[in-house]
Amino acid sequence: MQVASARLQENLRKSLRSLYTLYGDEPLLQQEAADLIRQEARAQGYSERHVFTVAGAHFDWGEVQAAGASMSLFADKLLLDVRIPSGKPGKEGSVALQRMAEMAPENDGVLTLVLLPRLDKTSKASAWFMALDANGITVQLDPIERNALPAWIAQRLSQQQQRVREGEEGQRSLQFFADRVEGNLLAAHQEIQKLGLLYPEGELSFEDIERAVLNVARYDVFKLTESVLAGQHLRVQRMLDGLQAEGVSEVLVHYTLAEDIRALKRVKDAVSAGRPLPQVLREQRVWGQKERLFERVLPQLSAATLERLLQSAHQVDGIVKGMKLPTWPTDSWQALLRLALMLCKACSPR
Repeated sequence: MQVASARLQENLRKSLRSLYTLYGDEPLLQQEAADLIRQEARAQGYSERHVFTVAGAHFDWGEVQAAGASMSLFADKLLLDVRIPSGKPGKEGSVALQRMAEMAPENDGVLTLVLLPRLDKTSKASAWFMALDANGITVQLDPIERNALPAWIAQRLSQQQQRVREGEEGQRSLQFFADRVEGNLLAAHQEIQKLGLLYPEGELSFEDIERAVLNVARYDVFKLTESVLAGQHLRVQRMLDGLQAEGVSEVLVHYTLAEDIRALKRVKDAVSAGRPLPQVLREQRVWGQKERLFERVLPQLSAATLERLLQSAHQVDGIVKGMKLPTWPTDSWQALLRLALMLCKACSPR
């Protein structure tokens, strides 16, 4: 059964199904749709969550099926979060997905959420996808077309009780906004949130939107840490150069990097003590793209590595405040670059 994403929330209010499949190439829309399902699942007692990312030909589908068949002693209900970034589950995965889909209506206490990219006609005609579609809810998350983006921005502003002015000025504001984000919904979402922080509820002038959208440096600081966690060395160096050129405070850049290192250490310690990763990430308020990055990098970060990074962050804190250390650059930006690249190297995909 196909359900448009705009109707997903209404569908969830009526009844929570045991199987959902989301597919599409727009990260923001997929993230928000998945969050709606997870939120409703938590409200209905699905207190445990297992996340599986299907990567490589040797992925163990038996582990996914075993997780769905066994319940924790401490949780009444389980959310099974299965992510297939390639959209190709393989032969073993195809069989496993068909079996999971057919069992889903009878598997009381287990909710399965399958996340996929945009699928071609062949994939949508495959036995595994047809089984998912026949036994649960499938949601195709289409990108917002460029000509529909101004209306989408206006609708998002209305959710935070803001609106553009009537008439030509309002349309110009929305067109300017859409041009600046270049169809990137994640960028648009961040800028809309920024408007909510900068201005009160009510009407926004063209000048209000222009000032906010053009002044993007503060958000670039937070995008920097995503690039660091993704192991993108060259992009990290370019972004730091740009932040320095824009006059961003070294203190803010250091705080953002150090806070991620501290969060990684806290999550690693909690997981090592036996606590489930999804629960710890929620407690540390790690969501969205950063949640996926944490899930990927944590297994490869040892406690000793995180301790060294934490000590380095402490040393750079002193340099940013004017101290000099013999083994570190005296220039604050050079010290920040070294710290960022240290974390970047530790997080690079193996």
